Amino acid sequence: MSSSLPVVFVLVIVLGLMLGAWLFTPKGPQQTLVRTSVMLALSACYLMWMVTYLAQLHPLERPKRTFVTE
Repeated sequence: MSSSLPVVFVLVIVLGLMLGAWLFTPKGPQQTLVRTSVMLALSACYLMWMVTYLAQLHPLERPKRTFVTE
């Protein structure tokens, strides 16, 4: 059975990228806008990936077998 451990590993990577975006955004009049945009994009991509991964890992409905008798 698969585990949800990749979700935690990718979360750590995304949090590291967010920290990098926070620390290394160039100074300027649009620093807050650029920083917020990058961090929002990273969080949205992570959430989309996580929901898709977990939906495939634990589907709501099980596949049904159909028996064809001829």
